[in-house]
Amino acid sequence: MEDNVITVRGLVKRYQDLIAVDGVDLDVRSGEIFSILGPNGAGKTTTVEILECIRKATEGEVTILGHDLRTGGKEIRRQIGVLPQEFNAFDLLTVRENIAFFAGMYDRQADVDELISLVDLEHKRDTYFKNLSGGLKQRVGIAIAMVNDPRIVFLDEPTTGLDPGARREVWEVIRGLRAKGRTIILTTHYMEEAEVLSDRLAIMNQGKFIALGSPSEVVAQHGGGRTCVIRGGGEAAMRSLHDMGPERDGDDVSVRIVHKEDLVSIVTALNRDGVEYEEVMLKRPTLEDVFLKLTGKSIEGGEISG
Repeated sequence: MEDNVITVRGLVKRYQDLIAVDGVDLDVRSGEIFSILGPNGAGKTTTVEILECIRKATEGEVTILGHDLRTGGKEIRRQIGVLPQEFNAFDLLTVRENIAFFAGMYDRQADVDELISLVDLEHKRDTYFKNLSGGLKQRVGIAIAMVNDPRIVFLDEPTTGLDPGARREVWEVIRGLRAKGRTIILTTHYMEEAEVLSDRLAIMNQGKFIALGSPSEVVAQHGGGRTCVIRGGGEAAMRSLHDMGPERDGDDVSVRIVHKEDLVSIVTALNRDGVEYEEVMLKRPTLEDVFLKLTGKSIEGGEISG
């Protein structure tokens, strides 16, 4: 699990005056799900396309599965699988026919029926692709990304546009890939998806990795600690807690918790001053909070906007 299958040092991609990727360092461990989060234009797609041998780096060193990206692209491509964001297959071929067609492009092939089982599509193996739901089409795409029996699988926004139920079904397929020992590189706009699936993740903005670690590590490092929220406390709570640096949002008042005794002090002060409120809540920072803090980009319905 600890062996690195991808090592990146000082990766730069420049388009004339635009620096799309700006000095990225990265280690991806064997058998992990590694996610890259970031707003549009952050450099996620460019970074991943370099690792997929689609684009050439301007500067930097990249080693994938022991091969230098500059000289070993052919061997790297033999050992990776890719599900692009705009994936599509042949409408008038069945699930099995589509997977078998793409498998025929490779010298090394996974067993088609095993792939169908892996993505839980046995009941749809003879269904035309055009008659599948969006979620089932994505599962076909994941199977096709596995036809060459790759060690690393790149999944670009694999659940975009899916309803919550279909999204979770795809998550189970992705977990199944990891259980088979595959390394997954995931780009996603969904906070929950990154938090639930990732062993580690990176938040990218303006071409740089600005946070890196497990979801809990990233939140702990950048989340700013816990916050006490006094629901409905209003101006009275602001006055009562003025020496604790309160912040107000409507009628709710929040105070950052620095020491474990702070919560007792807050409740004591409110009761002492007879402040009326609905409830006192202890709020822990989330990955969404960290993302907003680091990038300035908002989250709408759990999805990065803009």
